[in-house]
Amino acid sequence: MPTNLFDEFFQAEARMFLLATIRIALAEDGSDLTSMGVFNDSDMAQAMIVAKEDTVVSGLPIIPMVLEFGGEDCQVHLNVDDGDRVSPGTMVAALQGPTIQLLKAERVIMNFLCHLSGIANLTARYVKALEGTRTQLLDTRKTLPGLRFPEKYAVLCGGGKNHRLTLQDMLMLKDNHIDRAGSITQAVEALHRAHNPCPPIEVECRNLDEVKEASACDIRRIMLDNMDAETAKAALELIPDSIETEISGNVSLETIRDVAEVGPDYISVGKLTHSAPSSDFSMQFVPLA
Repeated sequence: MPTNLFDEFFQAEARMFLLATIRIALAEDGSDLTSMGVFNDSDMAQAMIVAKEDTVVSGLPIIPMVLEFGGEDCQVHLNVDDGDRVSPGTMVAALQGPTIQLLKAERVIMNFLCHLSGIANLTARYVKALEGTRTQLLDTRKTLPGLRFPEKYAVLCGGGKNHRLTLQDMLMLKDNHIDRAGSITQAVEALHRAHNPCPPIEVECRNLDEVKEASACDIRRIMLDNMDAETAKAALELIPDSIETEISGNVSLETIRDVAEVGPDYISVGKLTHSAPSSDFSMQFVPLA
């Protein structure tokens, strides 16, 4: 993984949202009256962040960003890169700065690191299950409000791919759009009339009749939603090579290999972001060198 992935991903709007989320996270904690009451402003400390389990790491570059909000000069050394797999006991980062600032930032740093590493680690397990197939793993928009961009970045750290970051990246016709519009054809034609140029269109299909209709439209991708293996296989045979294919719905680590062997271009998995367990790290204060 390129070491500049973080900077490449968190530009413009993505960086703005990340900074806003960090600011909110620190504001939620309020003033750290405990640390302010025990230590004075000149007290300095050193800490290290250690992995307590085998995991893929994601979110390390957020550490100095959190500390910068404290207004004091802290030193941060990152010992590994996002996307690396570490073993228990690995020191992933070392921090030095005012004790009050480090204590104030500790929980916010750990919340980001543990959550994002958990997503990256789960994603890596799904990617491994797909090894040897032609199918690529996608995330979904089933993300926590305010954490869309960090969570999708974590998926990249785990070796997955992003489906779409915002509603603007790909126009996706789901069941409610189609039912309200009257048909897939009518909905697709409406999109082409409304947008010039028209962004890529994806159509979610629930049955073979919808697959046939969507296949005749000017679209980029067809998603097969919650179809059993036999129906999905039949559906893929109906879709021309010019249209990408995606399978989604109730895919797990136990089933993803079987789903991939049906032959879709992509499989999207909401569990990557909405059900990933946090990875276990700890921040430990150590004597100043």
